[in-house]
Amino acid sequence: MKVKKYRWDIIVISALLLASAAAFLILNLTKTEGKVAVVEINFEKSAEYPLSQDGVFPLNGGTNTLVIENGEAYLSYSNCPDHRCMREKIRYVGQILVCLPNRVSVTIVGEKTGEGPDLIS
Repeated sequence: MKVKKYRWDIIVISALLLASAAAFLILNLTKTEGKVAVVEINFEKSAEYPLSQDGVFPLNGGTNTLVIENGEAYLSYSNCPDHRCMREKIRYVGQILVCLPNRVSVTIVGEKTGEGPDLIS
């Protein structure tokens, strides 16, 4: 009886590991590099910056500073208390940086968003 119990445990654990590895491979092989960083402040689109041009951009009256270099975007300065938003660099479509205390978000998209409807939501 004990052997049968452990055999099913091994089968379930192996299936979960296989499914996790498959999901990891699919997500990493299908990601594409973004073209534009879209900045939203207080849930309203504020600006778009191409990732192909390096630069430093103050956001939200200077509470945050967005840096774009080598096709990556990151926040180099934030006056929020924990600075979690400053720990990540983003470059692939769908990645997002969020500074909750300052209500600032930076999203990477494939091309300029324009004024049309949002097809993601």
